Amino acid sequence: MTSPTLTRRAFLPAGLALGSIAAGSAVAQNAPAALTTAPVSQLNLSPRLTMHAIDTHNGSPGAGMKVQLSKYDGDDLRVLRRFETNKGGRTDEPLLVDQSYQPGRYELLLQFEDYFAARGTQLPKPNFLSQVPVRFRITNPAERIHLAILFTPWGYSYYRGS
Repeated sequence: MTSPTLTRRAFLPAGLALGSIAAGSAVAQNAPAALTTAPVSQLNLSPRLTMHAIDTHNGSPGAGMKVQLSKYDGDDLRVLRRFETNKGGRTDEPLLVDQSYQPGRYELLLQFEDYFAARGTQLPKPNFLSQVPVRFRITNPAERIHLAILFTPWGYSYYRGS
């Protein structure tokens, strides 16, 4: 009698099934409860634009980052405000709220080179990233937009939160 050949295709489903059985009881016991409400900080807040700068190079909030918020008018940019992030890497108030929170194309211009120079970070001259534009759209003024921006002297990423 010959034994069946065990192939990767035959083994993979069996391994996954056994693994889920073995882990099933532990996963079920340790699984977080479903989120049933929004975080307290978001309750009863009107639609708005907020941001959070996160310095992943130093592992800290991007405190003291100089930022400029602008809105596109056709192909031209109109500066709406300039500000500096607080010690938490956020702004003290929403960037846009109430009547100022309107559909359109926007840009945040972040001053990375100045930020890292103020912290004494050794950077090449000129630095790889100096001023970084983050461009986005507001299409539905009934929705909240929170821009989380993670950055180092050499790269950045951002995503839309709420």
